Amino acid sequence: MPAPPSVPLWQVDAFTERPFHGNPAAVCLLDTAANPEWMQHVAAEMNLAETAFVTRTRIKNTFDLRWFTPTTEVDLCGHATLAAAHVLIEQGQVDECVPIRFQTRSGELKCQPKEGKIALDFPSTPANESLDATETHACQSVFGITAIFAARTKFDILLVVEAPQTVRELKPNFVSMADIETRGIIVTACADEEGVDFVSRFFAPRCGINEDPVTGSAHCCLAPYWSARLGRNPLIGYQASSRGGMVHAEIKGDRVQLSGNAVTVMEGKLWTTP
Repeated sequence: MPAPPSVPLWQVDAFTERPFHGNPAAVCLLDTAANPEWMQHVAAEMNLAETAFVTRTRIKNTFDLRWFTPTTEVDLCGHATLAAAHVLIEQGQVDECVPIRFQTRSGELKCQPKEGKIALDFPSTPANESLDATETHACQSVFGITAIFAARTKFDILLVVEAPQTVRELKPNFVSMADIETRGIIVTACADEEGVDFVSRFFAPRCGINEDPVTGSAHCCLAPYWSARLGRNPLIGYQASSRGGMVHAEIKGDRVQLSGNAVTVMEGKLWTTP
């Protein structure tokens, strides 16, 4: 009796070289486009920060890519894009000599192996929209901190603090944070350790993720901010979550090249199909 149809699925730890570190993402490889409701159910079942749905197209090395948290679809996700590229390379689904092209809600994103890592070409999203006094107070209150800089990006709110230890010790009020209208809040400071330029953490309770372990898309804001402040390019950021992860970032005009490693920790099949 033939086996019922299934969909291949992987779990990948992104922005790390070690299993159980970095940011875990599920990667689902599809032959045809799936119903968004089904994708949302799968993402909720996986219960990871992001599940990436990669759909083949008729063009070599070109795929449609969508990202879902357990509760919603998002417009941009770095670690799940890295995980998707890692799976395609590891499974021999692409020609590594030319870029992988992902068609997404944030436009075309290109990925390619580079110097032992995978490089992601993302749009820069600088923090160039000021917060009013009420918004700034609300953001500082949920963390119990004083920010030396506060502004909005296209997606998130950026808070800069004086000391990296403040970032490491954050214990936010997630209930109050969920009332703030933003995808997420980034808190960052200049690093105090050799080989790292800045540290950060990222919180997104409105998207069903209290704290995201390593957030590639946040570095599309962090890289231009710290490059301008420190006068350096490229830079290395460390996201100081409990799992931790390194993100290499380089400003290239209005784009940011993010680079990192990834490790497959699980492979399986979905027995429910689109």
